[in-house]
Amino acid sequence: MDNIEKSLTDNQWIGGQAPTAADREAYEETKACPPCVATHPHAFAWWCLVSKFTEAVRATWGGAAPAKKAAAPKAEAPKAEAPKAEAKKDDDFDPFADDAEEDAGEAAANLKAKAEAAKKASEKKAPVAKSIIVWEVKPWGEETDLDELAKAILAIEMEGLFWKTQYKKEPIAYGLFKLVIGATIHDALVSTDDVQEKIEAMEELVQSVDIQSFNKI
Repeated sequence: MDNIEKSLTDNQWIGGQAPTAADREAYEETKACPPCVATHPHAFAWWCLVSKFTEAVRATWGGAAPAKKAAAPKAEAPKAEAPKAEAKKDDDFDPFADDAEEDAGEAAANLKAKAEAAKKASEKKAPVAKSIIVWEVKPWGEETDLDELAKAILAIEMEGLFWKTQYKKEPIAYGLFKLVIGATIHDALVSTDDVQEKIEAMEELVQSVDIQSFNKI
């Protein structure tokens, strides 16, 4: 199917700008399983167009004549009118073939446009996954300035990391307070472990870092 899609990228038919035996044979192979419009939009448009032609019309593509015509001239004398009957059948579907080929360009263009639109719709970007993380940062002792620690943490910059401007100081015990600070992250760009490591790297100020809450947006 990929080869068919590639052939139809710049051509209306597999063989070029007119239907050939290659189109008939490819259609017979894919008749039971049409191309997927999302992955093969050009092949899908081509398949829809070919399906509009009757089997008798498709048999004439590429100069290949139906098997029944080859047998007609060998008929016995009493059946001499058989070729005329076959010719009449040709006359029955020739007008349809002419009309279909006349509109083939417009039909193919419309089908390809719809296929392209469907492909673009299926390729729309999914919403960016985000999370809200709140960290608890315990300082080394009472002498640690939590405001200065908060400034240092808010100065950490990473792509996809957005710190909340407000933070809290919560008591732990014996007059010691911890810093509670949060941020919004893009899950595909930022790892909570990386952020935590950067905070823990402030060894002179930070004793430990824990995640208080983790919520997906």
